[in-house]
Amino acid sequence: MLRGLLIKDLWIGKILKGLKKWEIRGSKTNIRGRIALIQSGSGLVVGVCDLVNVLGPLTLTKMKRNIGRHRNPLSSLKRGLPYRKTYAWVFRNVRALQKPLPYKHPQGAIIWVKLNETVTKKLLRELDR
Repeated sequence: MLRGLLIKDLWIGKILKGLKKWEIRGSKTNIRGRIALIQSGSGLVVGVCDLVNVLGPLTLTKMKRNIGRHRNPLSSLKRGLPYRKTYAWVFRNVRALQKPLPYKHPQGAIIWVKLNETVTKKLLRELDR
């Protein structure tokens, strides 16, 4: 079964277009490999990628030097780092699905969703097309 990462509307489009390579988070993760990308609040899996690394904690200088990777505007960094400890989750091989795939969102899930076997199989079939 795949895990799905919940990502806000503001960022998911940039990730799917290949414009955003780093997802900025306030914690590390030990998860690596293929993950599903879920548009927060939509009930839809919209893509997949490989989560290949986690960098950090990042300094403000490192965040400013890598705006092209994370796409947080410089104006937002004038207030400081987005989190007390800020990490970059590094994506590779991002692929948007031709047709978003619905899933049942479990109550309380705010970062990760464990996709059930049926959704995982449908997702893998979609990727084989």
